[in-house]
Amino acid sequence: MSAWREWLGRLGRGGSRRPGARAASGAVSARSVRYASSPLLASKTPPWRSKFLVALVGAGFLLLLGRAVYVQVIGTEFYQQQGASRYAHKLELPANRGRITDRGGELLASSVEAPTLWAIPRDVTATSAEKRQLARLLGMSVGDLEKRLADNPNFVYLRRQVDDSVALQVRALNLKGVHQLTEYKRRYPAGEAAAHVVGFTNVEDRGQEGIELAFQSDLAGRDGSRRVIKDRRGRVVEDIGERVPPVDGRDIELAIDTKVQFFAYQRIRDAVAEHKAKAGSVVVLDVQSGEVLALANYPSYTPGDRRNLSGAQLRNRALTDTFEPGSTMKPFIIGEALQAGRVSPSTVIDTAPGRMSVTGSTISDAHPHGALTVEQVIQKSSNVGTVKISQLLSEREMWETFSAIGLGQKPQIDFPGAVTGRLRPYKTWRPIEKATMSYGYGLSASLFQLARAYTVFARDGELIPVSITRAQQPGAGVRVFSPEVARDVRHMLQMAAGPGGTGPKAQTIGYSVGGKSGTAHKQEGKGYADKKYRAWFVGLAPIDKPRIVVAVMVDEPNAGKYFGGEVAAPVFSEVVQKTLHAMGVSPDLDVKPQIVARHEDAVEESF
Repeated sequence: MSAWREWLGRLGRGGSRRPGARAASGAVSARSVRYASSPLLASKTPPWRSKFLVALVGAGFLLLLGRAVYVQVIGTEFYQQQGASRYAHKLELPANRGRITDRGGELLASSVEAPTLWAIPRDVTATSAEKRQLARLLGMSVGDLEKRLADNPNFVYLRRQVDDSVALQVRALNLKGVHQLTEYKRRYPAGEAAAHVVGFTNVEDRGQEGIELAFQSDLAGRDGSRRVIKDRRGRVVEDIGERVPPVDGRDIELAIDTKVQFFAYQRIRDAVAEHKAKAGSVVVLDVQSGEVLALANYPSYTPGDRRNLSGAQLRNRALTDTFEPGSTMKPFIIGEALQAGRVSPSTVIDTAPGRMSVTGSTISDAHPHGALTVEQVIQKSSNVGTVKISQLLSEREMWETFSAIGLGQKPQIDFPGAVTGRLRPYKTWRPIEKATMSYGYGLSASLFQLARAYTVFARDGELIPVSITRAQQPGAGVRVFSPEVARDVRHMLQMAAGPGGTGPKAQTIGYSVGGKSGTAHKQEGKGYADKKYRAWFVGLAPIDKPRIVVAVMVDEPNAGKYFGGEVAAPVFSEVVQKTLHAMGVSPDLDVKPQIVARHEDAVEESF
């Protein structure tokens, strides 16, 4: 306190001097002040405070050093990538998707260049009028365009794979921030006729249906790439690194014959319209090679324009729809009975009075026929005769025959969507089920499975593998019946498709044919619909040396006719004639105009 008083006293004494003297003495006193004697400076600072400050400064330097080490040494790869991403870009070089052709090289699907419009929204400075023009060309409202531009400030697609005319008109607008790039778009020259075979791709050029899906990896190829430097406007400034060239996809050659496919589609389309039906399908097989010459469905769709596409149009009914095959199963029961030696073609079966009872259930024919030979049982399509012949066989024998022809098994074909159908184990069959299965009720199959099953009769007892693509060599068949039994059944099928049979309308000018019609009530819930039917006809031609099997199905005919011999057989007739002519098969019959079945020639089918 004494030091403090002494210092204040000196200040007081100095205050009484004259102004001039005050300035002079002030300069002297400033030089003579002893700062160490200041009470502020003389106060002692705790040692821990200075050490703490030094520690803080040191920790800061350590943090900065550690961050520098992390950025420059440990995390250098990440930061280099982040830096490179600001200017270096990897551009994909899309591979050209492989073509799909028919057996003669006709194009069914190919890729063409198509412009795609995109934008950098933050760079777009279009006026309201220009946006209205752009929205009109893109086929959208101005509001939708504004929403799209608001999605991402850096990149948005405006419209992918547009027509060249649209791209030219957009380019003429010369809008800042709107750009174009080239992509590939699929073209389908065969249109709706081959839609269910070829299928289609999505906007990313990936297969979604049909062959496009089944052979996606082969058709797609492998994309290439190039690394480039871009400026802020997205323009390529320089190439960097090595360029990886794309590998184009492999072409796929189908077994389909475009001429046969077109005609089969047109004929089933006309039949569906004529009979006011719900749908229809046709399958044509080459029995020498096992190749699928045609697989047509109606309703169909245009693969290149799938707006408002419905599930009914998309379904490949020949492969995906299963049904109880009805009377088309009868030839296989007769074939097994012949093979087992239980009957011969001339064995007489008493079908009178046209009905019989099995464990309390009644099985009937459309008309009573009395005594029929085994051949006539097929010709007249007698349910009673077929059931009596099946009673000579065991459940296991019937099941083995059905399994041998591919029922209850997924078709081994390179095509998506093929179904298995239904064939229950024989140990679970009740007597009435064994009886109804003999004429095609209680089991199910697709039209494609039926067509393949009939190759047994066309190939002298062998079931052959089938292929949707060109087969270099026919696959080995599986023996089901002996050649003699197959020829006997083939003769019965010829009788069924002739006068006095259930399918005389299947006859074709210039070619001998054989086949079996089928008609069945459609299942609805746990029972059967009274007035909903499926009608089909499966057959082969020519009879002595068959070249093709043709299967036809018409779903829910609703114009007064519903028997397979009336609805499906005429389609079979015309498809057979056109197909054999396209294949260059010489007629085996005299070409006479009288080979046209009259309505009274047909026998109503039992179902």
